[in-house]
Amino acid sequence: MTELVHNDVVLIGGGVGSLTAAALLAGSGRSVTVLEHNHVAGGCASSFYRQGYWFESGATTLVGLDAGMPLRHVLDRTGIRFDVIALETPMQVHLADGTAITRHQNLNAWIDEAERVFGPRGQRAFWEFCYDVSRFVWDTSLLYPAFPPSNFRDVFDSLPRVRPAQLLRARFAFQTMQTLLRNYDLLSNARFVAFVNEQLMITAQNTIEEVNVLFGATALCYTNYTNYYVPGGLIRMVNAFSDYIRAHASQVVCRTTATAIKRDAAGRGFQIATRTPGVAYTAPCVISGIPIHNTLELLDDARFTRRYAQRALPSHKLWSAFTMGLVFRAADGPDGSAVGARNSGAPARPPVLHHQIHLDRPLPGIGARSIFLSLSHADDRLRGPDQHTIASISTHIPDPERNESLDVAAIESAIIQTLVERGFVAEDRIVYRHSSTPRTWLQWTRRKFGQVGGHPQYRKIKPWRMIDARLCPGLYQCGDTAYPGQGIPGACLSGIIAHHKLSRDYGDFRAGSA
Repeated sequence: MTELVHNDVVLIGGGVGSLTAAALLAGSGRSVTVLEHNHVAGGCASSFYRQGYWFESGATTLVGLDAGMPLRHVLDRTGIRFDVIALETPMQVHLADGTAITRHQNLNAWIDEAERVFGPRGQRAFWEFCYDVSRFVWDTSLLYPAFPPSNFRDVFDSLPRVRPAQLLRARFAFQTMQTLLRNYDLLSNARFVAFVNEQLMITAQNTIEEVNVLFGATALCYTNYTNYYVPGGLIRMVNAFSDYIRAHASQVVCRTTATAIKRDAAGRGFQIATRTPGVAYTAPCVISGIPIHNTLELLDDARFTRRYAQRALPSHKLWSAFTMGLVFRAADGPDGSAVGARNSGAPARPPVLHHQIHLDRPLPGIGARSIFLSLSHADDRLRGPDQHTIASISTHIPDPERNESLDVAAIESAIIQTLVERGFVAEDRIVYRHSSTPRTWLQWTRRKFGQVGGHPQYRKIKPWRMIDARLCPGLYQCGDTAYPGQGIPGACLSGIIAHHKLSRDYGDFRAGSA
């Protein structure tokens, strides 16, 4: 005998997109259930506990709390709160030749730094243009919650908001970042091109030949917005969302894996089967926060499968990640200071928490040419013992289906050697380490192929050709395949869009009344 749990909306997957949509729906009085495969929600923007330390599962920096940005919109609307620390300096980039570049938040300070490292030719005009485009993207993102349109109502919903200046900037969706660099006489600057490509890989998941200017300029400028650190790890943000959902007569159910989505016999809703014996969920509407590949496997609907099969990118066009968790003693001084470090012979704890390190030789077996290093905040007493720095390290792995098995020891050795050579850690100070591969990501998130970062930006995929939040009647999509490549702000925006379209389609519905 199967127990049927009735809801207004069931959300599959507990990532940022799903939690955003669930919070907005629950706050408007609807009963929702979020089904999360793992023992904690958050997906690729969460934390996990191991050996006495809290490690970030994927994302390490928080952007999107500035005025007019998606996460700020959700927090203002719901009243959800969690502690954050604004970072004075968002990031440093270390080129393969050892040159360190400070990515200042202030635009003029950043341009001065770019001119110092790459030369003055074209830099100011290029970065002022990119920042202007990024401001346009974020200023308009919440104005068009029906975008991309999939019916006439979406079009009519968007038309009154259209302004001529927006149409003028929309043309940049047809231009690649490679063309933009050529226009500013920067394409022949090999050091700058390498810098831009590795920076784009962080948030756009691709390089200048494929990324269009709308997304590329926005991706390059995320350090020109306030970047935040969450004490205790991003799990604190996830828990704040989960607590809000539960406080509004809804639930986040972990360790529960959806196995099938079927329309009920009357065609008025869906039944979601799970691996939990004797328990299934029903709802008029479903929001899938898992990749489109996984959604296709769950829904038994041939018409739907045929429609979206070509939109789900194959493995060779996707990325996964090799990640390391590292714990080391930064210094022997009473406050982890540089004085203590000098006395002990250990590197001082850097004042900047996030570093992209370009490699002078690619990592063995995967060919990655940069690693991203994030360090715990010196004042964070929640993630581990005092005097211990918790580091999250990640890099891209191409074609994850073919790269499930890797020489982990060789990659670990190359990464640690780089960190030692660049002065971030002394090897004898390392007290714990672990590593994760695409196979680990597959187990942690159940994402097809163990993919990370969603669909990369490709020049053939214009903004209006992104996978729409509305897949078919009653079924919606959010997450980083619906709004790819812009991290937490993009995933949050996808949840806002899914909530908007579902609410417009079904009005003030309740379970059993749709």
